[in-house]
Amino acid sequence: MNQPMAQERILVIGGGIAGMQAAAVLREEGFSPLILERSSSLGGHVADWDRLFPTQLPAREVIDELSAAVQEIETKIGCEIASLTSDASGVIAVTADGERYEGRAAVVTTGFDLFDARLKEEYGYGMYENVVTSAELERMFRTGRVAMRSGEAPERVAILHCVGSRDEKVGQFHCSKVCCITGIKQAIELTEAVPGVQVTNFYMDLRAFGNGYEELYRKSQVEHGVTYIRGRISEAGETLDKRIQLKVEDTLVGRPLRMTVDMLVLLVGMRAPACCGSLGLPTQANGFFAPQNPYTGTVLSTQRGVYLAGTATGPKTIGETLNEAIAAARRIKHDLK
Repeated sequence: MNQPMAQERILVIGGGIAGMQAAAVLREEGFSPLILERSSSLGGHVADWDRLFPTQLPAREVIDELSAAVQEIETKIGCEIASLTSDASGVIAVTADGERYEGRAAVVTTGFDLFDARLKEEYGYGMYENVVTSAELERMFRTGRVAMRSGEAPERVAILHCVGSRDEKVGQFHCSKVCCITGIKQAIELTEAVPGVQVTNFYMDLRAFGNGYEELYRKSQVEHGVTYIRGRISEAGETLDKRIQLKVEDTLVGRPLRMTVDMLVLLVGMRAPACCGSLGLPTQANGFFAPQNPYTGTVLSTQRGVYLAGTATGPKTIGETLNEAIAAARRIKHDLK
């Protein structure tokens, strides 16, 4: 059996956790991976998170482990790929500035973009001081200080699920899969960061499907006093003292509610990044890249020599993302042996 030679370069397009994992495994297999990352650092969205569900493990531990694994791997940051072509000899990636990178194969790990909460004007994001996104709340957790714009600690916080997910009005029909459990985790973290805070989660359908998720949901209620209301917020307004007044219908009891909170957190979903429409690869109805086969070819694209991993093909958990990156690297070894 022929073994891959170290000079065989594999392009890894995206330097989030999927790209880092894929590159590390490719190096173990004897290839020479090259990570091409559009931002100024590796780690993707996970690098901005505080703790991970359902174990509350610090996200930094995952990033540090992956960073150590790719420490000696060649990386180009600030490198956004505009086109990707392949033939029998390999793959060519070209940036918007015309730089060319060649490899025997490429694994696309471009991840996802966060939904722009400003598109849901009824919630006041960008207009009202104390309406924030779940990503911004994560940054507060990381700094160790959760506060309103005034600097005061909030006494009442509402978390709204499915902002930019399962929403026909903004063309986002898909479920982002991890928002529900993120809302549960963040509710717990809020009660730990701000003693005495009252947290209410507004949801459409609570989807706590993973191992340990249902247990975390129960813990949030029993041990942390988090309230859950099945209902969609129809409107958010700002009061004179910069609180947020909510109009919502409790669909379980069939009656409207009004509530004033100090902070409204919008759980923003995942959307396909712009590159999904520019690299020449087929996409799915949700905008993410389409795998060759959703059952037996999830890491294969329809283009020769191009592989897919992680949230490039749709919303996934961290565990699913890392496992798929390993699978893509192993498949490249199999195909190029």
